Amino acid sequence: MKFCRFQPLEFSAAVTRAEETFSPSPRIGKIEGDHVHELTGSLLGETHPTGNTWNLSEVALLPPVVPSKIVCVGRNYVDHVAELRNEIPTEPFIFLKPPSSIIAPGEAIVLPAVSARVDYEGELCVIMGKRCARLEDSDDVKPYILGYTCLNDVTARDLQASDSQWTRAKGFDTFCPFGPLMETDLDLDKTTVETYVNGQRKQSAPISLMIFSVDVIIHWISCIMTLEPGDILATGTPAGVGPLAAGDIVEVVVSGIGTLRNPVQRRAE
Repeated sequence: MKFCRFQPLEFSAAVTRAEETFSPSPRIGKIEGDHVHELTGSLLGETHPTGNTWNLSEVALLPPVVPSKIVCVGRNYVDHVAELRNEIPTEPFIFLKPPSSIIAPGEAIVLPAVSARVDYEGELCVIMGKRCARLEDSDDVKPYILGYTCLNDVTARDLQASDSQWTRAKGFDTFCPFGPLMETDLDLDKTTVETYVNGQRKQSAPISLMIFSVDVIIHWISCIMTLEPGDILATGTPAGVGPLAAGDIVEVVVSGIGTLRNPVQRRAE
């Protein structure tokens, strides 16, 4: 099933509505075809239908959750490791992006003046649904997963190379677009991730080629830090990373989920 957070673009244009007072606050909904069926409650807990229905064209989709942290896995596809001339890791290589780097689908990725090369990195994103800590190898991770979405781990590649750690290269404002919706039922054995820049495919790989699977990633991270409901895990990017330029449109496509689309612009000085 597909769920989302959204804001109505225009209250009066909606298809069917229960009586209510309009509020611009983010709402949640279940997506069926071209319609969003509004829900009350929380995607991290119980939800109930409100009776309001919106066309997708009438709403702006937001990142599906508001995470307390963004945990990312680097060097998780052999071909990507090779293109960056790194060594294949023997255990998951993790780093953090700040929540302040998050932007919604359709918002602009802003190129910082201090970087001469900013790259796209299309990834499958895992959304946690339950508090998760110190899992045993035999523990099933599925009950802890709320769903999946698309993520672009935007990276200042030159700063990543020059700095001894990756906080600056990965942490600029606008460097973590994710969305546009959350899919709760995804067959990872049949899932692919692709990235397009201005309509040209740059990345394409099945999730099955990840060095460390989603199960391994969750077990590993849970033994380091507690994962809270709504936290997101970026599972790594395949080969084909490359630079973005002002005016580009970058799209991350995960089969079974949809397309995360963002324009790119230079920071105004």
